[in-house]
Amino acid sequence: MANKEQIVKSKDGSLMVPDNPTIPFIEGDGIGPDIWQAARIVMDSAVQKAYGGTRRINWLEVPAGEKGFQETGTWLPDDTLDAIEKNVVAIKGPMTTPVGKGIRSLNVAIRQKLDLYACVRPVKYIDQVPSPMKHPEKIDMVVFRENTEDVYAGIEYQAGGSQAEKLRAFLNEQMGTSLQEDTALGIKPISAKNTKRLVAAAIAYDIDQNRSSVTLMHKGNIMKFTEGAYAKWGYEVSREKFGNHTITERELYDDHQGKLPEGKVLIKDRIADMLFQQVLLRPEEYDVIATPNLNGDYLSDALAAQVGGLGMAPGANIGDSCAVFEATHGTAPNYAGLDKVNPSSLILSGVMMLDYMDWRQSSALIRQALQATIKSGTVTYDLARQIEGAREVKCSEFAQSIVEHMGDR
Repeated sequence: MANKEQIVKSKDGSLMVPDNPTIPFIEGDGIGPDIWQAARIVMDSAVQKAYGGTRRINWLEVPAGEKGFQETGTWLPDDTLDAIEKNVVAIKGPMTTPVGKGIRSLNVAIRQKLDLYACVRPVKYIDQVPSPMKHPEKIDMVVFRENTEDVYAGIEYQAGGSQAEKLRAFLNEQMGTSLQEDTALGIKPISAKNTKRLVAAAIAYDIDQNRSSVTLMHKGNIMKFTEGAYAKWGYEVSREKFGNHTITERELYDDHQGKLPEGKVLIKDRIADMLFQQVLLRPEEYDVIATPNLNGDYLSDALAAQVGGLGMAPGANIGDSCAVFEATHGTAPNYAGLDKVNPSSLILSGVMMLDYMDWRQSSALIRQALQATIKSGTVTYDLARQIEGAREVKCSEFAQSIVEHMGDR
């Protein structure tokens, strides 16, 4: 076993997790401190109950966002990035994006600087949570969103600026376009390398979790050389790396009469706008969805709305060398310090983290206890106003109720 104070990665890519790992955390801005304290209490209690004190997390706070700027004069200190990279696993609350401070988004910056190329967002209904859907129980999908490219690469130029004018002139004169004056311009990079590693991660996850399909979401009918290429490269990597495990829809119907062979993963693709309809009308047909950056941002939030909103939506950003688990919602500054908001997104992100560490006894305890707490009608204000007869509690009280329900059946 490696150093008792940190998580290290083994040479074959799997984690070696000591009994007392050091895990960096970023508390977050706005409501971050409230939901972090709630999530920490739940995670620590679950680990204690599951392992009887033989395992424990050593939490290491690292500054970023408003606290980072106050302490270091930097919104995202290099020491914070170094600590995450060194300790391999980290968790964070929501962070404010500084306006006019030179950083487009702190969340995007962390993903890009640490090459956390897969944004993984599972969406699964929890019984009793209010939903606009007639059958939300059919929703059980995992979105793999490419994190480093697409329009999120941040290559854009303001209308009327010298850079935009220079690029506009080049495109008009050299590439045959007819762009008007005062046109803002952005570049949408999508590469074979980054597409293939994202889709490969999605397929590997699908196989590991005994799921049945990976859908490539794209708008390739219009953006033929970016998103169309994304779909093409996705199929290529499925053949190159997983040829013995995957089949396409054409093979499914031509060779297997539409019945998926046991142990096979179906690789299919859907146009983005059509898929938004499908996850509403036929959600049971979709399992893991692999998508370019912007499509994945839209889709994961839309799916979250079907199972209770972003307050119930966990997420993770995972690369080859480290992973950061995070709440998927914003900082909600109007509620900061009120001990009011729903901490479930960060708690469920902690569940994902414990699964990633293979501490599954503790993560199972949290899932069960969160379900039991909601079923009992003990919920925060956002759910209480939608559940008849519910008892509204504070953020911290909701966390304590989860702890009290651990082990209940």
